[in-house]
Amino acid sequence: MQPLFRSLTKWSNMKAYLLILLMAIGSFVQAQDGQRLEAYKIAYLTKKLNLSPEEAQRFWPIYNKYTDDIRSIRQEQKEKNLSEIDVEEKILTVRKKYNGEFSKALSAEKVNTFFRTEKDFKMEIQRVLQERRLNNQLKRGLRE
Repeated sequence: MQPLFRSLTKWSNMKAYLLILLMAIGSFVQAQDGQRLEAYKIAYLTKKLNLSPEEAQRFWPIYNKYTDDIRSIRQEQKEKNLSEIDVEEKILTVRKKYNGEFSKALSAEKVNTFFRTEKDFKMEIQRVLQERRLNNQLKRGLRE
C-alpha cells in the first residue's frame, strides 16, 4: 500500500505544479508587458524553488506583499526623486523584513534560494534585453 500512496502523492504534487505553471502561462498570455514579466518571473521562481503545494500556499501570499512593498519603494523613487542609495537601503530593509516572513513558510535554504533566484532572474532579463538591443542595432546596421 505504501508505494501506491507515494505514487498518488507524487501525482498530486505534479498536478499542483502543473496547475501553478498553467496559471502563470495563462497570465503571461493575457497580461500587459509588465504583467507578462511578472507572470514569467512567477513561473521562473516556481520552477527554481520547486515548492510543494503546501509551501506554495504559504509562500505566494507573502511574496505578493513583498512585491507590493518593493513596488511602492520604486513608485516613491519616481515621485520623490530619491537617490539610488536611499532606494537600495529601503529595498534592503524590506528584504531583511521578508527574510523573516519567508522563513515562516519555507526552509532557510529555500529562502536563500529565493533571494538568489530573484537576483538571477533580474540578470537574465537584463541579458535578454541587451541581446535584443544588439540584434536590433545589427538589423538597423544591415539595412543602412
